[in-house]
Parts: sequence; C-alpha cells; structure tokens
Amino acid sequence: MKRPILFLALTVALTAAACGPSGITATPTAPASSAASRSSSGSTAPGSSAQTTPAASLGPDKTVWLCRPGLTNNPCAGSLDATALDANGKHTALPASPATDPPVDCFYVYPTVSGQKRINANLTIDPAERAVAVAQAALFSQVCHVYAPMYRQLTLSAIETPSKISLVSALTAYSDVASAFEDYMARYNHGRGIVFIGHSQGAMMLIQLLKTEVDSKPDTRRLLVSALLMGGNVMVPIGKSVGGDFANIPACASSTQTGCVVAYSSFAATPPANAVFGRVASAINVFNKGSAGTLQILCVNPAAPGGGTATLQPYLPNAGLADSLGSAAPKPAVTTTYVTWTNQYSAHCVTSGGATWLQVDRTAGKLDLRSKLALVETPAWGLHLLDVNFALGNLVDLVRSEAAAFH
Repeated sequence: MKRPILFLALTVALTAAACGPSGITATPTAPASSAASRSSSGSTAPGSSAQTTPAASLGPDKTVWLCRPGLTNNPCAGSLDATALDANGKHTALPASPATDPPVDCFYVYPTVSGQKRINANLTIDPAERAVAVAQAALFSQVCHVYAPMYRQLTLSAIETPSKISLVSALTAYSDVASAFEDYMARYNHGRGIVFIGHSQGAMMLIQLLKTEVDSKPDTRRLLVSALLMGGNVMVPIGKSVGGDFANIPACASSTQTGCVVAYSSFAATPPANAVFGRVASAINVFNKGSAGTLQILCVNPAAPGGGTATLQPYLPNAGLADSLGSAAPKPAVTTTYVTWTNQYSAHCVTSGGATWLQVDRTAGKLDLRSKLALVETPAWGLHLLDVNFALGNLVDLVRSEAAAFH
C-alpha cells in the first residue's frame, strides 16, 4: 500500500516544482517512445520497494545496463592506466585496473549527456553515455563493482528549452532509475554495501531515490556506504549536517565515516545571484524546492571531508582532452586512458552571501609548465562540467577508505 502513497507524494512535489520559476510546465505529455524504451510492465513508480526478491521468482532483467560486471563491451571495465604530469613537465605512469573482488558495489547515474533531439532520451546506448561512463565512473572499478543503468533522461535539447519539460517527462526519467535499482537489489546486491554516485541530473535522480528507497528504510540504509552527489544541490538546514533532503543520512565528516553523503558544486569564484548551483533558490532541480531562509546547499570537500583546504587529484580522459584544456593549449603527449595533474589545484568549502560551494583554486606557481584546465562554464554554472573530474582521484580514494571501514 505504500507504493501508491509515495508515488502520489512525489507527484504533488513535482507539480509544485513545475509551477516554479524554471518555466517547466505541468501539462502531461506522453513519454518518449522507442523500441528500446522500457515496457510498461517493467517500469517502477517512485517510492516502490527495493527489497530483494527470491531468485526463483525473478523474470528477465529488463534494465538496460550501461555498466555491469560481466557485461560485454562494458565501458567501466577497460584500461584504467593514467599518466601523472608534474609542474616540471615530468610524466609518471600510474597503472591501474578494475578490482577482481571489490568489497562493495557502486550504483552510478550519469549526468545530462544525451544529444537526442527529443525531451526524453530512449534507452539506446549512444557514444555520449559510453564516454561519460569512462570519464566519471570507470575509475571507481578499482574499488567497487560498478552498476550504471541507462535511463530515459531529460536530454540536452530539453534542458535548453525547459518550457517543453513536463511532469510526465521528469517522472519518466526517474522511473527508469527506480526500476533499475529495484532490479539491482533483487538480482545483484546480495547484502553488499552500496556507494551511490551521481552528477548533475544523475545526482538529482539519486537524491529522490535515496529519499524514497534508502533514507526511510532502515534495512536498505544499513547497506549505505556513502552517496557521492556532485552538482545536485543537496539541501540541509542552515548550519546542520543532516535534515533537509535526508532525515537519516548525514554529511560525511571523515574519510572512514559510512552511511553518509558527500555533495558539492564547484566554482572558481563566488556564485552569482543567478547561479544554477550552490543556491537554494535555483530552479534547476524539479524534484527539490526549498526555502533560502531555512536551508542551504550542502558542501563536503571530497579531498578533506572533515573540513579545511586540501589538494585535488584531477583525472580526465585522454580522449577529448582538448575540450578541457582549450583548443589553443598543447595536448600532453600521453597514450594512457587518463591524465592527472599533481599539486596544481586545491579546494575548500565556502558559505557566503546565501551560497555554499566548493571553491577550486589553482595553487601552482608561475613556473608551472602545465596547461590550466579551461574554465568551460559560464559564471552561473561555475565548474559544473568538471565537478567530478576535478576531484576524481580524491573520490576514488574516499570510496576505498569508506569500503575498508564499512561493516
């Protein structure tokens, strides 16, 4: 009986959000259809149970998996080798590979990447989804089994014209994520600890999933290693580490704390008044609407969860590196899958003027021979495209520490 009640609650929340300043209309439209789209019998309403189902009663797995252990052409299971670049231009090889028997699982939901010219993407695995899995998720394979479902996300085309996004469109995207988590719990979890990882739209989907499937359910919450929610505007009461979006999942305060959340949006300067991230009043998330008078955006430094300033470990895929360095910058002569920069950037959390954000600073000196990472965003979006990659090495190390501490 809880499923329809929770679905109704989410629908009411989304209806209220759809009437907000984002320009999203609540007029229902039919979900995007395609041969690859999930059948209605396989869709899961928000708030559905993710309890394990006896194996004998399971039908075929209806989730389209982008990444999953044993999957053919798994973009999360390729070479993880990297080349480190230091300030003097020296290159150091950093070999790495997926773990054969990691202690925990990672459930990853990717950000807005679909270039399909429609409101909701279909479930076809396009090059964009494979590329972002390599860019953001694959390195976690060193410390966890990565499960990444395809979902009918709101496309880049939809985000560019938010007035076309309906209530049904948002629910279509979320229902795929919820259904995939239900499949994961029934078929693959077997009581293993879970790290939730999401960025941008993926983080927003996971915030809602955690609310309905983890935060309020002790049996599932005990499996929570951590939730890494970058660029998703997780909200907490002002000055508090728990409350707001999650009643029972606090902010992580150390690298060995489990059952907690790491969340941030990165900026190189103070977020302006119209910032899309870092401010409660942002209209970017149709699932969350909070009061700037009582809530603030959560910031946990992934390089120093306990607070303070710490050095970032950026990792970027070698393919497409020019997009992050700028077309005029020289591209490093490396052949590994990833490139990382040592001791070039640091970060600390800042709360000021009604905004909370992860301040990213370039700490390298004038004699540093390396190219700067290009600031590819407008002031309102900050460093959103690089939220994950600026701290990817730190995030992987954090999951490694949390997994070792998890009981």
